Amino acid sequence: MTIITPDWPAPPGVRSLMTTRIGGVSAAPWASLNLGDHVHDDPAHVAANRARLRAWLPEEPAWLKQVHGTHVVEAGAASGLQADACFSRACGRVCAVLTADCLPVLFCDRSGSVVAAAHAGWRGLAAGVLEAAVAAMDVPPGEILVWMGAAIGPRAFEVGDDVRAAFVARHPETGAAFVPQGAAGKWLADIYALARIRLNRAGVQAIHGGGRCTYSESETFFSYRRDGITGRMAAAVWLA
Repeated sequence: MTIITPDWPAPPGVRSLMTTRIGGVSAAPWASLNLGDHVHDDPAHVAANRARLRAWLPEEPAWLKQVHGTHVVEAGAASGLQADACFSRACGRVCAVLTADCLPVLFCDRSGSVVAAAHAGWRGLAAGVLEAAVAAMDVPPGEILVWMGAAIGPRAFEVGDDVRAAFVARHPETGAAFVPQGAAGKWLADIYALARIRLNRAGVQAIHGGGRCTYSESETFFSYRRDGITGRMAAAVWLA
């Protein structure tokens, strides 16, 4: 199993990782480390893949039912809760989200007292899922550290006027994250830039990661936009 170790200055008691598509048992088109149980992969393969991830974690995550919203729950509740972010102040409780182009965002505070994870597709990002995660952590935003995992890159994320309008109508400065693309009404969106702007507005300044592209790095990452039927990767953070 191949993982990414987040490049952020988290305190010693914070552990984190992001999986890739490499090192599992699923067959194509979910090859090979698919962790999503909602994408029509063989359930036995998903269970085997999750067991491989579990070897890296202190406990099994309570997997969320992600719906591109802004609801935040406390990690450790029952699996299947409808939410797009979770947080924890308890040692060994794993905050995890699944993605395949959407932006996974991990959070901790500088003292290592609380962690969180958020699934930020454009809908959730525009609606305020990152701000909701910051609020749930209940610490001064200036004390929060953020790591952004692999997501669809700014050269691949084509969107329409509706997506741009969803951001710009609330925060005009987000217009800088959109570049005109080809036909009228089409834009290339930088989801990393959009996340940074929204986090900065929430008072979070220490933002790390970003820059990997799930769409173009086909050997390493799943991409829903590229493949349609595909697997899911996990990003996780916990207090040791």
